[in-house]
Amino acid sequence: MKHVLNLRTVSGRYGVARLEAEADCPQWFNGPGFSSVIRADDELTLICLEDRIPDGVEVERDWVCLRTVGPFPFGAAGIVQSLIEPLSANGIGVFVVCTFDGEHLLISADDLDKAHFHLSNAGHNWVNHTVQK
Repeated sequence: MKHVLNLRTVSGRYGVARLEAEADCPQWFNGPGFSSVIRADDELTLICLEDRIPDGVEVERDWVCLRTVGPFPFGAAGIVQSLIEPLSANGIGVFVVCTFDGEHLLISADDLDKAHFHLSNAGHNWVNHTVQK
């Protein structure tokens, strides 16, 4: 089933930081904007506005965030696939974080306009879209 989704660009530039699995969530992580904590057996991944992440932390910087405007039925199949397929098919890497009410796609800031183009061509709609420098 093909899904036509509404998307918006979340303001800010984001970083994806990696800490040791047993690390506590640091104070610098807290603050405004989209953020996510993902704890796995072998790492702690933190996503937040990149200007909060201090030097010395392993981090991938310069990501922008696209978000679906939901909510959707929790068990709906194919939502994420309908988003990542047009991006992956066109060489755009995606880091996906799903929440209760929607999906967040982190993509390289350099790929923002290209992602907007390919997601629009796939039939998705934009609630807002601004080019971020």
